[in-house]
Amino acid sequence: MVKGKALTFGDTIGIIAPASPLAEPEMVSKAKAALEMLGFRVKLGQTCFERCGGYLAGTAKRRAEDVHHMFKDPEVDAVMCLRGGYGSMHVLPLLDYELIAEHPKLFIGYSDITALHTAFWQKAGLVTLHGPMASPEIVGDLDDYSKESLLRALTQNGRLGKVANPPGTRIECLVPGRTTGRLVGGNLSLLAATIGTPFEIETKDRILFLEDVGEEPYKIDRMLTQLDMANKLAEAAGFVIGDWTGCEAKSLPDSFTVKDLLEQIVAPYGKPTIYNVMAGHTKPLMTLPLGVTVSLHATERALIIEESVTR
Repeated sequence: MVKGKALTFGDTIGIIAPASPLAEPEMVSKAKAALEMLGFRVKLGQTCFERCGGYLAGTAKRRAEDVHHMFKDPEVDAVMCLRGGYGSMHVLPLLDYELIAEHPKLFIGYSDITALHTAFWQKAGLVTLHGPMASPEIVGDLDDYSKESLLRALTQNGRLGKVANPPGTRIECLVPGRTTGRLVGGNLSLLAATIGTPFEIETKDRILFLEDVGEEPYKIDRMLTQLDMANKLAEAAGFVIGDWTGCEAKSLPDSFTVKDLLEQIVAPYGKPTIYNVMAGHTKPLMTLPLGVTVSLHATERALIIEESVTR
């Protein structure tokens, strides 16, 4: 396992676009300004300015090169993704994971970036952060809770301890019990897409974090069933269930809800499970470290980060 260094204000964050570009190129300067307002210097990768096929920030080769460049660059202290969208899967077979392990840095993003989180952990042993991206509507619009959660993960050199939802929201217990393991996972759509590839999510004895956005319940059902049939749910030690913004049925009033599906597909395994953790496509947004050892006390509705995210 390798970890990036804890940041101090004035350190440099490199921004890359390993998936989709921003809809409007002029928004890149606003993304840079938003990070600078948090107290960091910023270096922009070439993919921040590229488009390919309408929905990609450059060719897969260019996006992989940008990842390599930012990890090798001695002036860059951490790497943040510009946005998600689609395309991270393209770069996975093109990356030099030994290079990444030799130059460990904090790596931040979510959504489509789940593919990179999974590959970095399984191929390079890198601890990463499931958290805000540099897109101005994300980093540029952070509430106090989201900002504190991000900065704490970036700058604290020590055990993070218990995570807490923002005021007014409550973590729920879906299946009681206690367990310990390394936290892995992220966006359900991306995790399902890894099945059958060399980058298939490994869940044995892990605590699996799941979230998604804009997927109707029947699609959530299909993807959870895919993980189930691939033995990923049976192998996991427990589950942390995040946010499901826009995952309601659009036209079927008698449709199952996401919570119904979790109770039908995940809960029968009897593994400790918490629900309604404010991580995913949501505001406020919790930053969660991936790859670290956590304790899940589901009965007490508690998730405890048992080690430092940084070296």
